[in-house]
Amino acid sequence: MGKIDRIAKVGDVAEIMLDYVENKKTHQTSEVMRVPAAAYVDPEQYQREIDLIFKKVPLMLAFTAEMPEPGDYKAMDAVGMPVLIARDKKGAVRAFLNVCAHRGAPVAEAGRGNCSRFTCKYHAWTYGQDGKLLGVAEKSLFGDVDKQDRSLRELPCEERAGMIFVSLDPEATIDLDEYFQGYLNDFADLDLGSWAYMGSREIEGANWKIAFDGYLEGYHFGSLHPDTIFPRTPSNRMHYEAFGPNLRIGFPHHAIAEKLREHPRDKWGEQENNGFDFVRILFPNVSAFIAPEITQIAQLFPGPTPDKNRTVLNYLRREPIKDDADREAVEGAMNFFRNVTYEEDYLIGMEIQKGLASGAHEDLVFGKNERGNQYFHEWVNWYLANDPDVPKPEL
Repeated sequence: MGKIDRIAKVGDVAEIMLDYVENKKTHQTSEVMRVPAAAYVDPEQYQREIDLIFKKVPLMLAFTAEMPEPGDYKAMDAVGMPVLIARDKKGAVRAFLNVCAHRGAPVAEAGRGNCSRFTCKYHAWTYGQDGKLLGVAEKSLFGDVDKQDRSLRELPCEERAGMIFVSLDPEATIDLDEYFQGYLNDFADLDLGSWAYMGSREIEGANWKIAFDGYLEGYHFGSLHPDTIFPRTPSNRMHYEAFGPNLRIGFPHHAIAEKLREHPRDKWGEQENNGFDFVRILFPNVSAFIAPEITQIAQLFPGPTPDKNRTVLNYLRREPIKDDADREAVEGAMNFFRNVTYEEDYLIGMEIQKGLASGAHEDLVFGKNERGNQYFHEWVNWYLANDPDVPKPEL
């Protein structure tokens, strides 16, 4: 589907959302769905989610804007796996396990930087940007080493539409076209690859699915966000589109009618953030809210135990920082988004975690209006079944 076709489709979605607001409706499916409370507290399921989802599917681990230049790198932890992403002198991006082939120490400290080679701080073995072993300290005393056999362990990696995807399974293959079903064209149309990276904030919360459930619906806007989100966006007016296991969620504004009718019908598809917003979900753990001033893209990772998650809130915008005053304004915006996310969503998530652990109820129920949550849990269950003959969920 070309860009013009996609804009036309967005215009159709905008018309649907206009109807939702004017007639007090929302996207609905045929029935409610029950999810066992154990799904949020059971250590065995938590480990299966890591093994069968997080270590198998392509994870969005970095942005082009974080490491745009040759020699740039990012070292990070992803569900306990030490990952090193590096851009070589020709501009190609590769990913490795950040583990020295000598004695297992990291070859790069966590964070971002730029270098021509990586040096293990334990015994100073050095590696190139392509992961190949370059040098063994005092090799004449150490003994023979087959450098070809001692490279960093490479991970499947692909850069697309301003994002860098990695599989944590060295034996896996990545097929982004199959996995995203054309959805990455959405980000390519935004030209995300040319944006500037502003920084990040890190927060912790309850089980990763409890936290992620909150990104998937707007049923709670009026009650949980009365002073922050609700003044702009009504509760319980959501529209869902699926691209494989991934979702685009439309949230109309209270003023959608006024905003859209300022433009001819064939321009409605160009009015994102001017009458409606999208939250873009990349299964299993990314939520992107694209806004004109600053964009927040959240990466959720299961924590060290089933009752915890670690979330990295990334901030990008189209233009780089202009001056000190601009930097101060950007820092304020990042802090505002971080505080709303943590104080209004993650704190209640931790209360939910306690409630589920108490055994008060055997299951949770997702309404016909919470189709995004249902769809997400259907895909979680599909991956946990680990059976290709089981039909994939459909929206």
